[in-house]
Amino acid sequence: MMRVCIYGAGAIGGLVGGLLARKGDAEISLIARGPHLAAIRENGLTVEGTDETFVIDNIRATDNPAELGPQDYVIIALKAHSVSAIVDQMQPLLGPDTAVVTAQNGVPWWYFYGVEGSDRNKRIKAVDPTGKIWDTIGPERAIGSVVYQAAEVARPGVIAHMAGDRFPVGEPTGERTARVKELSRLLIAAGLKAPVRTDIRSDIWVKLWGNLSFNPISALTGATLNKICENPETRLLAKTMMLEAQAIGESLGIVYPIDVDKRIEGAAGVGAHKTSMLVDLESGRPMEIDALVSSVQELGIITGHKTPTIDTVAALLKQKATLLGCY
Repeated sequence: MMRVCIYGAGAIGGLVGGLLARKGDAEISLIARGPHLAAIRENGLTVEGTDETFVIDNIRATDNPAELGPQDYVIIALKAHSVSAIVDQMQPLLGPDTAVVTAQNGVPWWYFYGVEGSDRNKRIKAVDPTGKIWDTIGPERAIGSVVYQAAEVARPGVIAHMAGDRFPVGEPTGERTARVKELSRLLIAAGLKAPVRTDIRSDIWVKLWGNLSFNPISALTGATLNKICENPETRLLAKTMMLEAQAIGESLGIVYPIDVDKRIEGAAGVGAHKTSMLVDLESGRPMEIDALVSSVQELGIITGHKTPTIDTVAALLKQKATLLGCY
């Protein structure tokens, strides 16, 4: 039986871990901490969905990876800015063939691994400033993913799943390897839509396209997605940021399956939704500024594309976050 460890069993990690454990096709373990870990150990992991609620009793949960040993897959469900702090601690989970699934928003640290041309294996300082993640995990272990679930830790030990079942996965090389096909099978069996994608970077960019614009604007204004899209001025601001990013992505070979206006309409259709960045700001937590915004600025420099609107919004956001202790 495959062994899968969820590193960071919060909202998304707890949801994915709970779904996998309920199916029973793999041996699932969770890395959690604090009251959340204590509640899982005492009462099991509860997932509250829109249609059903289930409890996974006796799921293995710990704050010490050394207790678990090598895994077939480690799904890192922490936010991007938290990953470098745990790569040393996670080493006991990594055997010779362990795959590490990156379930973070934004540009992943392995982005240029294996690409052709002069950018091959280039490091992205915005998300891996010292190269520690690249050197300690190793890009050859990485499997990319895009997280589309909306979930939260409702209370310790309880995950509320509000919406979303898409979780595409893909190798950075684009290959349909045995390990990514098995991962896809496990996730699909657990109830997620998790196809193997041969161009996972394009999937990443489609989500990033909205995150790099709507998240900062939301954090600066306090507006929900529908308000940003309905207001002509903030809608134009988002569109301008997205077009700057689109030029960067296309120069890197990214194919956008929809145009920018349809992407904005899709966001508007979500309704009165607070972005994750706004939620983090209101909670006093560090925001995903570097993974969602600084990384795009860096890719602009690498590709020779100017990003004046992104740069202006980023400057305002970083100052606000610094003053509030969220950066």
